[in-house]
Amino acid sequence: MRELIDRFERFAPQTWAEPWDHVGLQLGRLDAEVHKVLVTLDVRPEVVDEAIAVGADLIFAHHPLMFHAAKDLDLANPQNQMYATLLQHGITVYGAHTNLDSAPGGMNDWLATALNLQDCAGLVPSNGATATPAVTMGRVGALPTSMTVSEFAMTCKKVFNVPGLRLISHRPEAMVHRVAVLGGSGSEFYPAAMAAQADVYVTGDVSYHPAHDMLAAGFSVVDPGHHIESICIPHLTRMFQDWTTANDWPLTVVATQINTDPFTFI
Repeated sequence: MRELIDRFERFAPQTWAEPWDHVGLQLGRLDAEVHKVLVTLDVRPEVVDEAIAVGADLIFAHHPLMFHAAKDLDLANPQNQMYATLLQHGITVYGAHTNLDSAPGGMNDWLATALNLQDCAGLVPSNGATATPAVTMGRVGALPTSMTVSEFAMTCKKVFNVPGLRLISHRPEAMVHRVAVLGGSGSEFYPAAMAAQADVYVTGDVSYHPAHDMLAAGFSVVDPGHHIESICIPHLTRMFQDWTTANDWPLTVVATQINTDPFTFI
């Protein structure tokens, strides 16, 4: 396992993560022997069951297993029971969150590529301890063909394969030439998207009052949800498989088949 993690941390060092984040080893031992890796967005009980079923001994996730410290280990709590199940089956969990968001060629480049953005630049500087000016969260770039805000929102719905999204705009007929995107919960960065002269901003988890502020500023925002970050699953899986082949590691890498999006549109 150590070889895989060392290689990944050259791609997205832990020190590029935001100061509030919790990345790296989440549970288990980094010196444990690993034969199969399961790549996922979230670590949920059903994903742990999947890891057990496929014989994975490492779960590599984008979202950390532990955002907050456990106050007790009462196994009546499903979260605590999940920790116990992981330990019982000897499964190690590693999380790469905002360091993967900021990494060149990482999460936000994958999202920008999916939207076919051209001539991309970083949106906001990383606050990671060792981040350089090239390490940034979010991307801003140009569409190859201009379209209206409404058309762009429908494009996002199709590209990210979501059953619905939220459009925040007083001018759905306005033309979109330049787009900013930041995966996850990025509503606080909409002023940076405006400063970068984006015509529309794509990010998740926009709440009520920030949405009003966006409208008051005359800015259009598309919220396709947080789960669009699942785009990392095929990219990470392919990257790990390439490294495994190049280094002749005795490792199998598989992508989760579980949809961890908690929301259903009805």
